[in-house]
Amino acid sequence: MNQKKLLLISSVGGHLTQLLQLEPLFKNYQYHIVTEKCAVTKDLKDKYPVSMLVYGARNYVFRYLFKFSFNMVKALCIFLHRRPDVIITTGAHTAVPMCYIAKLFRKKIIFIESFAKTDSPTLSGKMVYPIADLFIVQWKSMQRIYPNSVYGGSIY
Repeated sequence: MNQKKLLLISSVGGHLTQLLQLEPLFKNYQYHIVTEKCAVTKDLKDKYPVSMLVYGARNYVFRYLFKFSFNMVKALCIFLHRRPDVIITTGAHTAVPMCYIAKLFRKKIIFIESFAKTDSPTLSGKMVYPIADLFIVQWKSMQRIYPNSVYGGSIY
């Protein structure tokens, strides 16, 4: 049987921490992690197959738009090279383009809304919710915001 290929993508910080909590599940598949390049992620390559996008905080709009555009092109290249069956993401902004690229290629998208959000949506969650095949929330209260979501409990 052909094993599913997973592409796990997230921004750095809490999003990446949550994504890596899924290791007991994703290590059983052919997987590749995509995150942002920064001091915190430089050692990830020692433990995981990983690709790095340009870190892009939204503090400076012009610079962010340039980095976001660059990351969109790089995400497309990573997607075409890896050819995943499923995208799994905990957000944030770096993950949104990859989800839309995956949808264009009719691949499955699993979005896990941030543990930090108990009563309001993230921007990336709002953007990916309409196209997600499975949208998981970590708080039951979030099902009011995302009615078609699945309550998965905490991944911490």
